[in-house]
Amino acid sequence: MKTFDAYSRIEFGREGRILTIALAGTTPMNAVDGAMHHELSRVFLEAQDDPDSDLIVLTGKGSRAFCAGGDAAWFQEHLRNPRSFRAIAPEAKRIVSGLLELEKPIICRLNGAAAGLGATMALLCDVVVAVDTALIGDPHVKVGLVAGDGGALIWPQLIGFARAKELLMTGEMLNAAQAAELGLVNHVVAADQLDARVAEVTGKILANPRWAVRWTKTVANIPLRALAAQLSDAAIAYEVLTNMTDDRREAVNAFVERRKPNLTGE
Repeated sequence: MKTFDAYSRIEFGREGRILTIALAGTTPMNAVDGAMHHELSRVFLEAQDDPDSDLIVLTGKGSRAFCAGGDAAWFQEHLRNPRSFRAIAPEAKRIVSGLLELEKPIICRLNGAAAGLGATMALLCDVVVAVDTALIGDPHVKVGLVAGDGGALIWPQLIGFARAKELLMTGEMLNAAQAAELGLVNHVVAADQLDARVAEVTGKILANPRWAVRWTKTVANIPLRALAAQLSDAAIAYEVLTNMTDDRREAVNAFVERRKPNLTGE
């Protein structure tokens, strides 16, 4: 059996042919730091190669959040050293491509808030089962960044360009009911029903022939993979550029200090 020992920010579990990948950050919100970002860039490739699973469940550790996006301390590190932000660009692209190239079906158990990269990972899953208290959104712009790590890719494909651009440009967070109404998530249930609904969905999928399921998903993802290849370089490059703006620094400092940012347009 394949083991996943070399991870510090991701935890794993098995039940039959189901592999659970749980985001386990150093904060209750499972925010992404450098270590988690690096691990995310390879975990989906390793899950593809795992011979003992046919389906992946992606979730967050604990009950407060799925993944609340980038960690504020990590943001400040990138501001002090912009080269460090530039250096993670290949990882950012591999996270998206790793999810899109994963042939095994992947179910998102959305156990809480998903923001930024957290929302991107959730929406790139094949089926999203959300707890009714979950929030989801891509507030990259609120911290002075372009939504380059997959948000500009997947949101328009799920809900259309007009709605997606409004949400990406405002950074608005949606509750679970709003997300379901727009078609961002498949199922919304109470917390005490979350695991049962995930089990119901996974059971229906696993009841079908393995290769028919995998290759149906693979074919369905071909347009997304092609679009990701078209967009990723420019999207990540623009995100790297915004990390060097004055407003990016002010937005992060205001977030950390819990105050309204004084934006200058620079």
